[in-house]
Amino acid sequence: MWLPLVVLLIFSYVYLEDAQVVHNSGSFSDTARNRVRDGRELGLGAELGRSHHPPKRFVMERGAVVISSGDADGHVTESLRSRRMIGGLLSPHVPWQAMVYLNDSILDGGFAGGALISDRWVLTAGRNLFVRKSREHTQGKKPIIPKVFLGITRYDQANASKEVSVEKVVLHPGFQNKSDWDNDLALIQLKEPVPMNKDVMSIPLPGRGQDLVEEAGVEGIITGWGWGVSFTPAKSLKHIVVPVASHSSCMEEYIKKGQLTSKPMVDENMFCTEASEFNENVCFGDGGGALAVQDPKDGSVYAAGILSFDKTCGVEKYAVYMKLSAYMPWINSVLRGDCEKSDRFRSNLISKMF
Repeated sequence: MWLPLVVLLIFSYVYLEDAQVVHNSGSFSDTARNRVRDGRELGLGAELGRSHHPPKRFVMERGAVVISSGDADGHVTESLRSRRMIGGLLSPHVPWQAMVYLNDSILDGGFAGGALISDRWVLTAGRNLFVRKSREHTQGKKPIIPKVFLGITRYDQANASKEVSVEKVVLHPGFQNKSDWDNDLALIQLKEPVPMNKDVMSIPLPGRGQDLVEEAGVEGIITGWGWGVSFTPAKSLKHIVVPVASHSSCMEEYIKKGQLTSKPMVDENMFCTEASEFNENVCFGDGGGALAVQDPKDGSVYAAGILSFDKTCGVEKYAVYMKLSAYMPWINSVLRGDCEKSDRFRSNLISKMF
């Protein structure tokens, strides 16, 4: 996540704490709670309190991720989709956040973001799986099989105890890993189902009618370990609250720049966000993370998009996401085990292009 130096001096990021520690000691102060409610909290994990009731779930309140109190055993008893955005405790972790680690990466510290969308599938950006040590192979024809870590908030927690084994990766059949940014999605299948708990929980995908539209005041939360002002990856997971941008303005911006540089040509299967009110934005390493938004009709939380173009870093105005509502037929076909059909579709499509 990119934070301008001037803002950094005034509003420092608050880091997420160890995901294995459910709550910190002390009490959740009124000051911290008010910061969450008026949208001024810049990070997760500040002034966290120890609750007498284990956490049950994630909700969002005015742009901040919070959790409500759970039952005596801390069991997850309701789906995120059915839960309204109500008050609670500021969460010390983002349970759907995945770290996608690439041993052969030449950029971003070797890692990228991802989102757990079921007990066996992680969704990420397709180009995250093609960055290699050798620059002449940066656009390799076969994706890297990554390591995946769940339930972590700190970079140094990415160890064997938090790693989940990967079965295979499934690229969107229209993704070509060239200069364009179309269909920049990949699904990572895990070898075994992961148990859902307070530290690891999937984020819902868009349901019927949950199509992110351009409306005044629409905001989302993006999380990641991306580069900061020191041009190094963040040691702890961060989040920023970003407004959804005008689609036409974003398209016009990248149409002009895309003619000369490798910038995305924004189409109807994408959407954009602008920098936060503090001029924060995403940067290298944040790509693949999910933008979590609130449905204005029922208050449910869902993943509206997967971050594709994360190279804003305080230079570009707009970050670009794959609009998940446009890709639900493909995602559902893969999750139903229809990977063979998806592979055939991809092969046929590629053969027609060359």
